[in-house]
Amino acid sequence: MTQTALLELKGICRRFPGVIALDDVDLDVYPGEIVALIGENGAGKSTLMKIIGGVIQPDAGTMRFAGREAIVRSPREAGLQGIEFIHQELSVLDNLDVAANIFLMREPTYGGPLKLIDRQKIYVEADKYLLKVGLEISSRTPLSLLSIAQRQLVEIARALSAGARLLIMDEPTSSLTLSESKLLLQIIRDLKSDGVGIIYITHRLDEVQEVADRVVCLRDGRNSGSLTKNEIRHDLMFSMMVGRDLSDFYIHPENSSKTCADSGGFSVVNLRTPKYPQQAVSINVKNGEVLGLAGLIGAGRTEAACAIFGIDGRPDGEIRLNGDVLDIRSAADAIEQGIYLIPEDRRGAGLIVDFSIRENISLPGLKRFSNYGLVNRTTERRTADIMCRQINIKTPNSEVIAANLSGGNQQKVVLAKWLALSPKVLIFDEPTRGIDVGAKMEIYSLIRNLAADGVAILVISSDMEELLGISDRIAVMHEGRITGQLSREEFSEEAVIRLATGG
Repeated sequence: MTQTALLELKGICRRFPGVIALDDVDLDVYPGEIVALIGENGAGKSTLMKIIGGVIQPDAGTMRFAGREAIVRSPREAGLQGIEFIHQELSVLDNLDVAANIFLMREPTYGGPLKLIDRQKIYVEADKYLLKVGLEISSRTPLSLLSIAQRQLVEIARALSAGARLLIMDEPTSSLTLSESKLLLQIIRDLKSDGVGIIYITHRLDEVQEVADRVVCLRDGRNSGSLTKNEIRHDLMFSMMVGRDLSDFYIHPENSSKTCADSGGFSVVNLRTPKYPQQAVSINVKNGEVLGLAGLIGAGRTEAACAIFGIDGRPDGEIRLNGDVLDIRSAADAIEQGIYLIPEDRRGAGLIVDFSIRENISLPGLKRFSNYGLVNRTTERRTADIMCRQINIKTPNSEVIAANLSGGNQQKVVLAKWLALSPKVLIFDEPTRGIDVGAKMEIYSLIRNLAADGVAILVISSDMEELLGISDRIAVMHEGRITGQLSREEFSEEAVIRLATGG
């Protein structure tokens, strides 16, 4: 391009104790250009974005913004220069309404030195940005009443309201429905036409193909390649990210459904949830089987998983394991029976992020690590270290705080705490949301190994390719009820969508 780059990074290096996070990394973005930044979790993407945003400083290298050398010392300085972020982990505040979240720290005021907040103006302006992102609610709505997807759109509206020149989007569609994702991609195109430069970070490579003008890949803290618009293909991106071909991405043994057909398993009969009290759900998962549970956002899949796990108290329905009727009144009862849930919100519900890996892994089964009420730290640490090695949690040791891990490694910690308790039934709710392709392969391999060991596995996923790739059977939900089940021979995207829309 002949025009001046909006952002230009040269030779960026950053080291942490024992880790070289970035090693001589280059990146540039031009006005009105969408650059997809891809790479596995731990490749250095987050560190690079923190440098651009002023959260941390580089050890070496230079940054230029709008043609001038830039030293960004804080996120506030980044915002003043026109650099805005949309984070994967939401940073909106539940105790405020939507408008207050959109204009937080940028509230219009009146009254001169009194600086009284002009709430009427806030609501009028906030409503305009909500319309721009397709969120048809009042800006006076308390944020606590919104779904995760709606909160994500509020975060996007907040970034747009700040008048960004460079917009960095980190997994912005990870919590959005298909229609919401398409709307967001259109918003991105509109921003591009307005001259905004965009860094788009995602693990959804189909979105990269659809929207990116250029792809830049990081691997192990270094530039591993780039692709122009005409070169962007799924297989080339995958190869740059992981250093190997796309073959065998999904591991599915031949005749797996037949090998578990006559074994026992886990079943739910006439389960009713608070969201859909008039609808009864019945499913069965054989030992050694992976049952995919498909459906649109709001179909009731997560609510069913929570009911099975005892989060809502005793479920309205019957739960059986290997022929025995279980009395589950709480999550503790489900855990006692060997039924475990890996939730969609791994940071909020699956981990205590301020605890170490060791503490998170041992927490559900402290009795196993205790003598006379005192935790045996040696046994606890040994078990955590074994689990870290067994499922390849990338960490120097098990004392690392969970909040400091990548998304894929956090997911592995959630899985590790249950594997340490020898599961009989595992329920995965969106197991690879926001996880890179390399970590996805490892999670899929772990799921297959668990099934081979006889664990009954239920996988809830909004990723159609994922469900078709890893499932032995697929059950589909629509508005709180099962509308049909598909054997592997019947799998197709069209068949799932037909059932998911009530067909």
